Amino acid sequence: MRKRFGIDIDGTVTCPSALLPFINKDFGLNLHLADINQYDLTPFVNVPEEEFSKWFYENEPLIYAESPLAEGADDILKTWKDQHQLYFISARGPHLLENTKNWFRKKGLTYHNIDLIGSHDKVETVKKQRVDIFFEDKHDNAVMIHEECHIPVILFNTPYNQDPIPSGVVRVNNWLEAYKWVEHWLKTGNKEKRRIPATV
Repeated sequence: MRKRFGIDIDGTVTCPSALLPFINKDFGLNLHLADINQYDLTPFVNVPEEEFSKWFYENEPLIYAESPLAEGADDILKTWKDQHQLYFISARGPHLLENTKNWFRKKGLTYHNIDLIGSHDKVETVKKQRVDIFFEDKHDNAVMIHEECHIPVILFNTPYNQDPIPSGVVRVNNWLEAYKWVEHWLKTGNKEKRRIPATV
């Protein structure tokens, strides 16, 4: 059955370390993804929050234009594009829509809709778009979407999202594991309350 997949972009479709080369270059650091044990990057750059926010806002278009794909994301999303509807829901600001669409074209990725909501609170958009399952890398987003929308959420494992998760949030290490879980979920009648190991 055709489903509507809600998919975060940054750290999910893009490589979760995409920001680090830019941060390392401009702030004279040598950070690796393994060092990033929380979502907020401000403590790692050792500058005032306002300064880092200004830097990020100014550099967002370049960062997003040059972000590499997460390993396996293109193959899996291309497999799903004709079978399901791909709704991308991101905290990026709406002013970055053309930048984002250009990146999708450059990477050869198909989308049925892109919502750039300018906020990490995605619950209302997930409800509005009637999403059946969501893909995310931010821990609190994953938990909130699952609990508020009553849908399964695939959480891509990173050093910054290691807090405990409820059974309806499924932690996977890569897109291949996500694919295997989702295909099993589809074949078993979407009984998301049964926690299925990602390696099924």
